[in-house]
Amino acid sequence: MVLLFGALGYRFIADYSWVEAFYMTIITVTTVGFGEIRPLSTEGKIFTVFLIILSVFIFAYALTVITEYILSRNSLQLLKKKKVRNQIENLKDHVVVCGFGRNGMQAAERLEAYKKPFVVIERDKEIIEKYEDEVLFVEGDANEDEVLLLAGVERAQYLIAALPDDAVNLFVVLSARQLNSKLFIISRASLITSQKKLQLAGANKVIMPDKIGGDHMASLVVMPDLITFMDKLGTEGKNTTNLEEVAIENFSNQMDYNSLRDLDLRRKTGCTIIGYIEPNGNYIINPEADLKLEPKSKVIVLGRPEQIRKLNEMFHIS
Repeated sequence: MVLLFGALGYRFIADYSWVEAFYMTIITVTTVGFGEIRPLSTEGKIFTVFLIILSVFIFAYALTVITEYILSRNSLQLLKKKKVRNQIENLKDHVVVCGFGRNGMQAAERLEAYKKPFVVIERDKEIIEKYEDEVLFVEGDANEDEVLLLAGVERAQYLIAALPDDAVNLFVVLSARQLNSKLFIISRASLITSQKKLQLAGANKVIMPDKIGGDHMASLVVMPDLITFMDKLGTEGKNTTNLEEVAIENFSNQMDYNSLRDLDLRRKTGCTIIGYIEPNGNYIINPEADLKLEPKSKVIVLGRPEQIRKLNEMFHIS
């Protein structure tokens, strides 16, 4: 508007051509100090003075607005990153998820359903910007030690390597195992030949999504109703669960127990014990009621979401 106003003024007040009027307007508002094209009349000089004052204020204001926008945008990003960094530094015994693709996203959804704190390492800025309000992100390559340390891998309890490339997952497992020898590492693998290599590198469990998917589809052909029912056991929604793993120590301070019968969880909470994990890691499916309970063992319970919540509230299980 200033440029149009100046060009019109010089065209009709000073009788310049359109090119001369536009040129005169540009050198006036930019204050470059060039001379006049030809001598101005009194009216032309007064108009020039007015145009200089107007343009200085307008352009100075525009520059201020642009500068404030740039600085505020950068400051907001810095504050967000600092807030996320402080939240990560306060985490302990959390889960580090490397990669936020299909598998990483599914893992994050399940962890959120079980209210397990986690941090995601992702290098795609578009993905980070899309989900940064829902997930704690660390931007960078997961196979770099500095990035793993920013995600708090030395304080973490688990690490999930969900990257699509087996070689990259191998480097992540090696780096993570070096930084935290007690870390429980779960890695994704696409090839059968990669499974043993990942285990040798330090992975505690290796999951092959393609194999699991194929088995699942074949099972739906053989016994569709059973598989559909089992699919519903994991989660019914984003924040509801039907299965829970409970350590015997969670019961020991609140009740006397010698066997599963003494727990009497069915009557107290409505949950049913469907599995027992011995201290040595041996799994017992559908254990007998008179099974003797041992320290450092666990029970697997089945129940509706409200029954699981009642169990957790009754025994103060986080």
